Amino acid sequence: MKLIARSLTFSIAAVAAMLLISSAAAAQGRGGRGGTPDWPPAGPTPRTADGHPDLSGNWQPNAIRQNVDMVGSGVDVPMLPAAEALYKKRKENLSKDDPEARCLPPGVPRTNTTPYPWTIVQTPQLMVIVYEGGAHVWRKVFMDGRPHDPKVELTWLGDSIGHWEGDTLVVETVGQNDITWLDQSGIPHSTDMKVTERLTRTDFGHLEVVHIIDDPKTFSKPWTFTTLPSLLRGELIEYICQENNKDVEHLVGK
Repeated sequence: MKLIARSLTFSIAAVAAMLLISSAAAAQGRGGRGGTPDWPPAGPTPRTADGHPDLSGNWQPNAIRQNVDMVGSGVDVPMLPAAEALYKKRKENLSKDDPEARCLPPGVPRTNTTPYPWTIVQTPQLMVIVYEGGAHVWRKVFMDGRPHDPKVELTWLGDSIGHWEGDTLVVETVGQNDITWLDQSGIPHSTDMKVTERLTRTDFGHLEVVHIIDDPKTFSKPWTFTTLPSLLRGELIEYICQENNKDVEHLVGK
């Protein structure tokens, strides 16, 4: 019976991963997204009236491999022994306790790899990012020169402040809880984690997002990974995960 249960659990986990990939493919296909040779459209990076690159628009993350298995995608993640032991336990248990599978917010930086598109709304003083998936959450990135709010801690998305370095938007996020995983396989982090995102619109249809993870309690040194979102052909649509999520009771693990 144990063998049957493990086989069933593995099958469910494999189906879940396939559904993530299928969802990403569907997102790319919805409204003709990425399905024609003339998309995304060519052209130079657009700029706002104040001369900065205009990051506004709808974007598809194109980062399913990092979302499912950061290490397996080729990223060097220098986990400390305790963190690595927890990671291996989660992975060996077929990721049955992944908080995102329970419709909880994925946190930063996993918000950028979850396979659903997101929208950036840019103003000189505030950037807002609205996510279609990952519990349909949003972020506010303050651009008015304020420091981090010392009272913000143990929240799902933390406190984000940003500034420009040339044509690159630099966003620093602190104050996240330690409930979220950095990928489906179970990379952990502590509440001391600082995430720096460096967003560059390389041309009209493409972004480059370099993520820098700094968490001395979990990793032996800072580490990075890069995603390459492309302009979405279409709009975000309604995503409801909260009302009737019945599949998680079948994720029994080992």
